[in-house]
Amino acid sequence: MAKLLVLTLLGLGLALFRDHRSSYQTRLNAFREVDPVELPNCNLVKGIEAGSEDLEILPNGLAFISSGLKYPGLKSFEPDKPGKILLMDLNEEDPTVLELRIIGSKFDLSSFNPHGISTFTDEDDTVYLLVVNHPDLKSTVELFQFQEEEKSLLHLKTIRHKLLPNMNDIVAVGPEHFYATNDHYFVDPYLKSWEVYLGLAWSYVVYYSPNDVQVVADGFDFANGINISPDGKYVYVAESLAHKIHVYEKHTNWTLTPLKVRRINTISLQNDN
Repeated sequence: MAKLLVLTLLGLGLALFRDHRSSYQTRLNAFREVDPVELPNCNLVKGIEAGSEDLEILPNGLAFISSGLKYPGLKSFEPDKPGKILLMDLNEEDPTVLELRIIGSKFDLSSFNPHGISTFTDEDDTVYLLVVNHPDLKSTVELFQFQEEEKSLLHLKTIRHKLLPNMNDIVAVGPEHFYATNDHYFVDPYLKSWEVYLGLAWSYVVYYSPNDVQVVADGFDFANGINISPDGKYVYVAESLAHKIHVYEKHTNWTLTPLKVRRINTISLQNDN
């Protein structure tokens, strides 16, 4: 009888393992076939050999690019070098990239590991760049002021908070005000791995300001990219492993109300209302 019970439990464990493994592979699109697509007017931009993680474009055509991300489980093309913020002028016929100098005595450039980025322009046309940074695989937000003539970034402040332990992307709504995604709930690397493998939809979105920090949306299976509509009324969150885009209405108190969820199965160029 005891042997039968052990065999039953073992069988249930193996079945559960197979189910989770199959679900995990499906969520990662492990078996998806990708057909090559020929894109017209597509040109290689040199100088980004370490990869580009995020892109932010100003209304005047200047684009910031975060490059050199080191993230657990992903290949790093320059593991022994710090990350960079690159600048590209999209008004040029053949755009090239320029590495922006980072200045500020209190900023540790050697551990710079930029992830998601976002800009905010104030009433005086001062441009602030907010960068998710992972020094020593921790999570901070670095606040910079863009100095266009000097082609540099002046470091102003480092932001840390207990509700921002695993930041992925960020969208600025003020110089020190933003929404950010945490792509994991756990901080420990071992628990992170099981969180993803088991499909625990526990990641979340946080609103941050110097006077108010709160979780405004949760229940995501790897919350990833985040953005805001041009009129500031809606916030969009990409849930990577569930293959969904969530649309939220933003309120004056910075809370979010869910409006709709769009499942992304294929890429469509058609307008789908």
